[in-house]
Amino acid sequence: MRYAIFVCGPAGAGKSTFCTSLITHLQTVKRNGHLFNLDPAATDESFGVEPSIDIRNLISLQDAMTELGYGPNGGLVYCFEYLMQNLDWLDEEVGEYDSDYIIVDCPGQIEIYTHHNFLPSLLRHFQVLGIRTCAAYLLESQFMEDRYKYFSGVLSAMSAMVNLEIPWINIMSKMDLITPSTTKGRNGLRSKKDIARYLDPDPYLLSEDTPTSRNNPKFHSLNQAIVQLIEDHPLVSFLALDLTDTDSLAAVLSHIDYSIQYGEDEEPVEPKDMDEGDFE
Repeated sequence: MRYAIFVCGPAGAGKSTFCTSLITHLQTVKRNGHLFNLDPAATDESFGVEPSIDIRNLISLQDAMTELGYGPNGGLVYCFEYLMQNLDWLDEEVGEYDSDYIIVDCPGQIEIYTHHNFLPSLLRHFQVLGIRTCAAYLLESQFMEDRYKYFSGVLSAMSAMVNLEIPWINIMSKMDLITPSTTKGRNGLRSKKDIARYLDPDPYLLSEDTPTSRNNPKFHSLNQAIVQLIEDHPLVSFLALDLTDTDSLAAVLSHIDYSIQYGEDEEPVEPKDMDEGDFE
């Protein structure tokens, strides 16, 4: 059985760094992981490990912009459409790996996850190939410094989850960069209790009285509607990820293994036959 993790999220959330750290951790625990770069605009400096599969070997954003005259967004969409027209290339690339984790590093354009049908179509193709898939959506911890920015991230994660329709894990990345509890950030102290309200989103963070809400009363009804939406559909919660802590990365991997049912179809390993010489 083969497995694929689609690492999604906005630009700057730490997706490539997470992919590199996850592959390194898999190697440490004697498991195989391979990086699939799905970003045609990526540069070689973006990766800590060399991609085993790279969309740029098929088409790059620069090719689309130079030869067809597209802008960055139009060129990105064209690259993905070109990939879907050349799935035989993808089948050949993916076919080399068996019983391995394929870690797919996705672009940072949010509309790719929420508006286009490219990723859902690609995920269906992976499933046709017999590859179990899940997604990890990264949101960086600095979003916690602004509750309105944070809830826009929560809603984008919810939208992407509904659009892609696969097992899903939300990750709060860069937890080593959060404001210390001894410093007052825009939303108050970053104590463990306060952080918990963000990892398991407390919608009433948005409706609490703040100087911003008092200065913009016209947004009160909108905030209340968003609170009610999150309260009625509690689909989003986050795992804390601190890449400086091996236990944190191992905990995230265990959640991914569970969601993707890693190893459930594996046959038990038969013990090797032993003879008298093995006891000497």
